[in-house]
Parts: sequence; C-alpha cells; structure tokens
Amino acid sequence: MSRRVVRQSKFRHVFGQAAKADQTYEDIRVSKVTWDSSFCAVNPKFLAIIVEAGGGGAFIVLPLIKTGRVDKNYPLVTGHTAPVLDIDWCPHNDNVIASASDDTTVMVWQIPDYTPVRNITEPVITLEGHSKRVGILSWHPTARNVLLSAGGDNVIIIWNVGTGEVLLSLDEMHPDVIHSVCWNSNGSLLATTCKDKTLRIIDPRKSQVVAERARPHEGARPLRAVFTADGKLLSTGFSRMILLRRLKELALASPPGDAESLGVVCCDCMPTAQGNNFEEPVALQEMDTSNGVLLPFYDPDSSIVYLCGKGDSSIRYFEITDEPPFVHYLNTFSSKEPQRGMGFMPKRGLDVSKCEIARFYKLHERKCEPIVMTVPRKSDLFQDDLYPDTPGPEPALEADEWIAGQDAEPVLISLKDGYVPPKHRELRVTKRNILDVRPPSSGPRRSQSASDAPLSQQHTLETLLEEMKALRERVQAQEERITALENMLCELVDGTD
Repeated sequence: MSRRVVRQSKFRHVFGQAAKADQTYEDIRVSKVTWDSSFCAVNPKFLAIIVEAGGGGAFIVLPLIKTGRVDKNYPLVTGHTAPVLDIDWCPHNDNVIASASDDTTVMVWQIPDYTPVRNITEPVITLEGHSKRVGILSWHPTARNVLLSAGGDNVIIIWNVGTGEVLLSLDEMHPDVIHSVCWNSNGSLLATTCKDKTLRIIDPRKSQVVAERARPHEGARPLRAVFTADGKLLSTGFSRMILLRRLKELALASPPGDAESLGVVCCDCMPTAQGNNFEEPVALQEMDTSNGVLLPFYDPDSSIVYLCGKGDSSIRYFEITDEPPFVHYLNTFSSKEPQRGMGFMPKRGLDVSKCEIARFYKLHERKCEPIVMTVPRKSDLFQDDLYPDTPGPEPALEADEWIAGQDAEPVLISLKDGYVPPKHRELRVTKRNILDVRPPSSGPRRSQSASDAPLSQQHTLETLLEEMKALRERVQAQEERITALENMLCELVDGTD
C-alpha cells in the first residue's frame, strides 16, 4: 500500500479572514464604469478608490485608520473631465498617486497627511500625450519619478514626472488595445498583453520586442501577465469554448534566455518534455467557468500569486516553485458577495506581529472590506522565514540614470521592527523652459535690440508665472479663511438656537 507524500511548505496552511465590521469602510459609491482595472490602490498610509462622481471623474483617498462610515461630503480628488479608469500609488512616496482617465490625460497628485476641507482639484502635474483614453498606469519599481501609461491609442508612454517630459513613446509595438503592462523586478523589461492575444516581452529603452508568444490562452477574454521574481511569466486568461464551457487558466512560461531550463508540464502537471520553449507553458492550471477577468497579484517575497476574479466572490492562491509541477494550489478564500475590484497592500504595510503575509481591500458596491492572509504560527517572535528583506520606499536610481541604461534592484528594508511610513514628502516638479532651447543662429545679428528680445520675453514670462503663482496662493489662503469663518458662523448659529 503506497503512502501519499505531502509537499512540505510553510505556506501550505495560509488562510484568509475578512475584517470585522468596524474595520471596513462603509458608504463608498464605487465606480460603475465597465473597465478591467482594480479600481482600488493602497499603501501603508492611504486607501484610494475610484468612485462615482457627477461632472467628471474622481476618486476618494482615505487614511487607513479612518474606518467605518464615510461621510457623503468627504472631499474627493477631482480634476479629470471624464471617468477615472486607473490609479496607482508611487512606490517611493506614499503621498503621491497617479490617475488615468477617459479624458486622455494622466494626473499626478500630492495627498496631504491631514484631511482636506474641500475637494483636491489641482494636480501637481498633468501629463498630456495620449490621443485616446488612458486605462493603465504603473510606476517604475526602482527609478524615481518614472511613470508608465498605456492608452486606447495602443501607445505606451514612459514619463519623467519630475520634469513632465516624455522619456519614451512605444507606439509601434501593439496593433490593438493593450490589456495589461507589468515591469520586471528591476524595471529593465516590460510584459504586455494585447487584444491580438499576444504576450510580449519588451525592452523599452531599445524600443524592441525581445520575445513574444501568440495565444498563450485560447479564449477571447482579456489576458493578464506578471513577472515572477526569477524572470518567468505568469499569465491568466481563458480556455477555448468547449461544450459551452470556458475555463479560467493560469499559465507559467519561461522566456528565452531564462537562467533555468524547465520541463514542459501539461494540465495534469506531469512532465512531457524538457527544454526552454517560450511557446509552451511549463505549467498550466485550469479553474472554474466564471466570466470575470482574473486580476493576478504576485508577492515576490513568498512567491505566491493570488488570483482575484472581477465579479467573483473568491481569491485563489498558488505557490510558485522550482520543482515540478512548479505551480502548487494552496487554497481558496470565499465570501458571499462578489468583488467589484481589489487593492493589494505592499509588504511593508503588513502587520508582522500577526504573521500577516498579504492583505487585500475588496470592493463591494457600497463598501471596502479588508481581507487578511495569515500563516498560523504560535510564536510571538519575528518570523524571519516569512519576512525576508523587502523593497522599501527609497529609489535605487534617478530617472536620468535609468534612461541612460542603468539598472538596479530595489533597495531592501527589514521588517523586523515593523515599518513606520516616512513623513510627508513633497513631489517637486521642475519643468524645463522651452525658451532655453534656442534655434541655431543663421547669420550675423542685425542689431543689439534684436538679440536682447528673447531675454526680455523670457524675463516677462517668468514674471507673469511668478505673479500667477502668488495670486493662486493668495486665493487659496482666502478660501481657507472663508471656510474657517463659515464654520465659526455655523457654530454661532447653532449656539443661538
């Protein structure tokens, strides 16, 4: 009689648990826009959610500690003239968030640590370059102020937010709508999926497709792909329609030039061939038949991928290893209500004292519910094996260094003593003056006054800009004064009543 060997893994018993009622965020009008983004972004300080708003697009930003019922007049971040489609927190500044909209623009916002009195309407910078709606945002993992955006114009633009300049524009890579974009760990490569059902690996600085794979999933629904810690690719999609059934799929592929040579594994997870062939997955997992797009969230520290289907009520998670069958199913967290979107907390925002290895923020129709993933441990000591050093808030490169060809892995920090978010850091934008770039001289100067004209014009422009800035600051100060007086008046009226 043979005995079944149980695979040893410290994550085999990871379990999920929904937060108690007093730890949720209630009365939030989550956006009803039909777009396949997560609608939610979270960091160790704030929770941001795309919401319904009249007269344009908006999202709400709440301090993590502000749980409970959210006042209907709570200030929003407004400024877009059409619905907001995606938001993403800067990994190197917890007070900076970017938003993408149907109005073709990308805006970068500075969020104060205090609760503002009125809506935040002035972005730090507006990035204009797309000709159609912008639905994907992703900050560079290691370079300061480098932001990627992708739009309905099939173009990927990489920006230097610190200057407002376009660093790169990849406009001939995709023949159709881009569904997802993901950086690798050091930001040297991109993985993209497209409506043409092709998975591409792109070197953005060379504007070159390094590798591509046609139809990694046969179904017509959108694909998603993320890099693993060792450079492989996890993709999610749907199988071909068979007997009116279409299954969700998770595939692991090994790109050309990968350090390891892995065996190709079929659906029943048995090796069938040896080699490093990007055209064949090294592992393929099939799941249920629901229609919601799978949002993959990958944790490089634990090598666990969490799959959250929009419209589903479950989170499935798998451990990725170097031994066959490479993708190991761990468990499924299920709840009664389907999710409209999902936020994923960075590792530095978790509670290490409770052996918390992941935390999700599940969007319902009118609320947001934290879901905690925990490894059961009895000891109160810091668990070194669960918490290796993880990427911190300090960038490893400047934008100019990255565009010049340098690469660097993330700057790691230890979570042994917990993580304390740094104080408010202001994003400084220094736009280059277009008048500084002068055309070459085409002949002798006619007169001294003609040569002085550009300098005089530049001086006048700078003077006007300074005056505009001073007036804007004065108006803002007066608005704050008016608000304070209105509050005092309300208090006096209530007192007389």
